[in-house]
Amino acid sequence: MMRLYAVAQPGLEPFLQAELRELGIKALQPLRYTASGDAYEESGGLEFEGDLADLYRVNLHSRIANRVLARLGEFNAAGFEELRKKAARLKWDDYIKPGQPVSFRVTCRKSRLYHSDAVAREVWSAINSQMSKPCPLVKYDEDDSHLSALVVIRLLHDVCTISMDSSGASLHRRGYRLETAKAPLRETLAAGLLLASGWDAASPLLDPFCGSGTIAVEAALYARHIPPGRNRRFTFSHWPIFDSPLWQKIYTEALANEVQACPVIQASDRDEGAVRITRANAERAGVAANLQVEHRPFSAMEPPAGPGWVVTNPPYGLRVSPDRDLRDLYDKLGDILRQKCQGWHIHLLCGDPVLAGHTRLSFQKPMLLRNGGLLVGFYSTKG
Repeated sequence: MMRLYAVAQPGLEPFLQAELRELGIKALQPLRYTASGDAYEESGGLEFEGDLADLYRVNLHSRIANRVLARLGEFNAAGFEELRKKAARLKWDDYIKPGQPVSFRVTCRKSRLYHSDAVAREVWSAINSQMSKPCPLVKYDEDDSHLSALVVIRLLHDVCTISMDSSGASLHRRGYRLETAKAPLRETLAAGLLLASGWDAASPLLDPFCGSGTIAVEAALYARHIPPGRNRRFTFSHWPIFDSPLWQKIYTEALANEVQACPVIQASDRDEGAVRITRANAERAGVAANLQVEHRPFSAMEPPAGPGWVVTNPPYGLRVSPDRDLRDLYDKLGDILRQKCQGWHIHLLCGDPVLAGHTRLSFQKPMLLRNGGLLVGFYSTKG
């Protein structure tokens, strides 16, 4: 069995755990211990045990994970010589081919080894000590990520954890979103909002501020059981231990589970350019026939027979039009939702609690997330 780690947006771990459970994987308790023995909760992902089949499935099926790491080793390292010697004992030849370019991501916190570039060079030296042909050290490039091996190193309280990235480009890069509107949501965050909303994938879903259409497209992919990684490449396919027949079996089974049925999903925006982008993205994702995309302001929305779900990301003035007073927009949004969506589940992503309050909707305590580096709240009604 391998020790694996799925990286995700902090705050979405419960929904990532539910995804893993559906794949037959039980996440390990995400607890770490400081040097003094005090426990602290690790955020931003979940650790689990699995084999190559589990690693392939999570990469292919997870709608929330940003990448999947395979743990190579964890050990104490207070000096560079100790780091290099212990790193040289790891099984690099399972994951890196001789001569393959190698990239590093290193974080050092509260450790005697604090220079990330120096840490990377020592581990690079340890890798090359096992290779018949030197592996060039290159800067990581998302666009060429399938060509290089990414080594992820974390030093915390002198404990060094070394992992290999199995995903390549971040898993939010599904391949369909070649165009974006203003302040787009990452695909993984959009999918996380849908799961956090409790949408049943059978009732109508409405996004009256669709932007690039990410929420609507992710909803259609989810409802139709289309794996988000269907049209992309993964770094694990270049590992020496890659099992091609096993991967083909898992991939074929995933495609066989796709369905055509889809509930009503409406996406609209007052920006004609955003509507055009939404349609193009939906076409590339293969779900254009499942979306009703309209060019209209939210005040003119025409919800289908409900009840259903509203999941949306209205402007909140921090990344788009920061000087614009949006209080009237939120006042009107609340009025429209009360008039046209009675009995519906309402979910808004908003970076300003004052604006959310202007809807005068009865929200529960928001779930706090980060969007584009900004702390935002996901506000949900009690319905």
